[in-house]
Amino acid sequence: MRKTLVALLLAAAGTLAHAEALLKDGHPQNYTVVKGDTLWDIAGKFLTLPWKWPEIWHANPQVKNPHLIYPGDTLSLVYVDGKPQLMLNRGSDRGTIKLTPGVRVTPIAEAIPTIPLDKINAFLISNRIVNSQAEFENAPYILAGNQESVVNAAGDRIFARGQFAEADKRYGIFRPGKTYTDPVTGEFLGINADDIATAEKLDTDGDIATLVLMRTTQETRLGDRLMPNEERGVTSIFQPSEPSLPIDGVILDVPRGVTQIGAMDVVTLNKGSQDGLSEGNVLAIMKAGERVRDVVTGEFLHVPDQQAGFLMVFRAYDRLSYALVLKANRQLSINDRVVNP
Repeated sequence: MRKTLVALLLAAAGTLAHAEALLKDGHPQNYTVVKGDTLWDIAGKFLTLPWKWPEIWHANPQVKNPHLIYPGDTLSLVYVDGKPQLMLNRGSDRGTIKLTPGVRVTPIAEAIPTIPLDKINAFLISNRIVNSQAEFENAPYILAGNQESVVNAAGDRIFARGQFAEADKRYGIFRPGKTYTDPVTGEFLGINADDIATAEKLDTDGDIATLVLMRTTQETRLGDRLMPNEERGVTSIFQPSEPSLPIDGVILDVPRGVTQIGAMDVVTLNKGSQDGLSEGNVLAIMKAGERVRDVVTGEFLHVPDQQAGFLMVFRAYDRLSYALVLKANRQLSINDRVVNP
């Protein structure tokens, strides 16, 4: 009995010490949320590891949507049973509650997001990874434009040929873009489908459909492929977490076409859901150690890799993922490694 009690006390002490270790030196006691804040930024004011916020933020189940915070709300660091916790004092007479910002729900528009949505909206809504060349080749394609037009813009009618499901009404129009292969194994990973337009199906006659273009990013061309809109909920709340499996990958690409990468840039990783990645996973970015000459022995050696930042996965495909760089201590590049934090 005595040993059990001692073990429990030691475990409790370890838990408290761990919670204390999460707190950042010089953290505020109170913080009032302002427009433009994100949960990641706010967590970084209190914690050394911002993705650990669920460990000190707890929800009051009696309060509706306690995981959401709004401009004007105030966060206060308090101690409950010796453990640090963040308490939320609602602005606009919402009352005082505890907070868990990690629950995956669709918040109302005024709630602040986990990460800045303006940086990732296009990738959540439009961008798409196709898992095989055959998926492109088997998709319906633009057969003709209205009045035999070769290129078409928003508001025009187009005709497409292929197999159209009755239930599918809206289609994305895509053109094959960059093909991704693993830099180590050479394995095919997927094809970036360049977003061209969105169209709504009006009617079908056999294998030919009539559609109207609702939105275009550039002029459509004959042969562009149509794919049904993906059914995915777009949410601003991502559950921050460490991957469930060991990850050792690389930054494969920057979709906007540059090689130098900084904070708030979207990158493509060579790991996906088949490797254990899911939305909300946080990874550390590692810069390869420089090659140096040992002045004593004359040998050329590589110094150890250095941690250079963090990123969060916001869209995971089978073998590829999109992620947002949240912190960069130095300039990042394609082929920098990403590992468990």
